[in-house]
Amino acid sequence: MDILILAVVIALVAVGAISGLVVSSRKKKQLPPPAPPSTPTITAPPAEPQVGEDAVETAEEPRRTIEEVGLPEAEAALATPTAVEDPVVEAPPAPEIEVPEPTAGRLVRLRARLARSQNSLGKGLLTLLSREHLDEDTWEEIEETLLIADVGVVPTQELVDRLRDRVKVLGTRTPADLRALLKEELLTLVGTDFDRAVKTESGEDTPGVIMVVGVNGTGKTTTTGKLARVLVADGRSVVLGAADTFRAAAADQLQTWGDRVGARTVRGPEGGDPASIAYDAVKEGIAEGADVVLIDTAGRLHTKTGLMDELGKVKRVVEKHGPLDEILLVLDATTGQNGLTQARVFAEVVDITGIVLTKLDGTAKGGIVVAVQRALGVPVKLVGLGEGPDDLAPFEPEAFVDALIGD
Repeated sequence: MDILILAVVIALVAVGAISGLVVSSRKKKQLPPPAPPSTPTITAPPAEPQVGEDAVETAEEPRRTIEEVGLPEAEAALATPTAVEDPVVEAPPAPEIEVPEPTAGRLVRLRARLARSQNSLGKGLLTLLSREHLDEDTWEEIEETLLIADVGVVPTQELVDRLRDRVKVLGTRTPADLRALLKEELLTLVGTDFDRAVKTESGEDTPGVIMVVGVNGTGKTTTTGKLARVLVADGRSVVLGAADTFRAAAADQLQTWGDRVGARTVRGPEGGDPASIAYDAVKEGIAEGADVVLIDTAGRLHTKTGLMDELGKVKRVVEKHGPLDEILLVLDATTGQNGLTQARVFAEVVDITGIVLTKLDGTAKGGIVVAVQRALGVPVKLVGLGEGPDDLAPFEPEAFVDALIGD
């Protein structure tokens, strides 16, 4: 019995030992591989600074006494301090002074532009006059062509009557004869006996004074600037008066034109008194010894009586220095007969001495030259034939009629 119990105990011990070896070997196989030695070490953030009793004692640093501090020498301390110069800022470059084109023959150079717009008038008349039989229907067509070109009723009737008489006397009508006949009659209609020079000499010890007037939208301020170029090209010194104080940026626009040719611009605050600025411009022109003072006035609607009265005030104030030499009315040639209404109203307020027709290259109604001269009894002195700075030309009747008829 004892031997049997002993054998059972030995068997159990052996089984346990064998189980332990198996479990131990399985655990060894499941262990993960060791981490590589190059893995970076993560350090914790520094601890919060401690205060009060927990504060770390400040490390002692060596300190110097006042005797140990080196002081500057007396001579160096009393020396004049070196001034530090401000950085040099370059001034903006002065505007380059332009040299305008000579005005002599300028209309001839611009003839092509004029001929393109007026081609229908001249060629239409020549075509009609070249018909073998000039019956009443043909003469009515000639009359209609002239009226469409805004020549006006009375001038048209005069021209048609003269053409009728001369064609009868002429007999044969070769193209050359008709061209010469039409040119002669159109020159008579436009007028060659007007004094078309822009007056710039007052006859006194004061500059010539020119006032430019007109309604909004006719290009008045631009025309004033271009007129300054015309005068400078003819050797005159110019002062500009920016008396158009009601239109935003009108003074800036005029000054830009003046700067281009070296002409000074007298201006005032926006909305200021135009008469005061005009007076100051003439005063400055006298002080500088300028040849001409150009005054740009506000573009006034001819239906507003108050504004027209103010234009009369500007004229009266300027005349305290001396008489006005020129009052130029700027008209838009594309407005046709409406421009005549404007012209008559301005003529009632100020004594118009000359007309400037702008945008003449943009309309086929060149007859407005004849109509406006008849309406006011004053000549067209300048014409605008483009948007370029030198596209304002003194009006020359011969060059104008040549452009009407064409080659």
